[in-house]
Amino acid sequence: VYPTLQLLEDEGLVRSEERDGKRVYTVTDAGRADAAERSRRRGGPPWADGEGPEGMRKLHDAMGELHLAARQVAHAGQEAQVQRAVAAVAEARKKIYQILAED
Repeated sequence: VYPTLQLLEDEGLVRSEERDGKRVYTVTDAGRADAAERSRRRGGPPWADGEGPEGMRKLHDAMGELHLAARQVAHAGQEAQVQRAVAAVAEARKKIYQILAED
């Protein structure tokens, strides 16, 4: 957690101060603006699954189904099957990035 907080502080999104012997972090105006912009682009806050754009919900659901299938292979599959599943997930990741590169 602390490396992430340090990164956010370096970016000016939070500031820290010492209070009663403890380090306390506060979100800056720039941090609130960044969070608002991220929520706007996503269609809502990250904890509001099911409330974003339709495409986001469909992608989230598909990722959940992939996760369940991968867990089942990890628990019940033989080593060769696990390795094939790892390769399939890696290939899917590459294809998803290629979709972004097309635009």
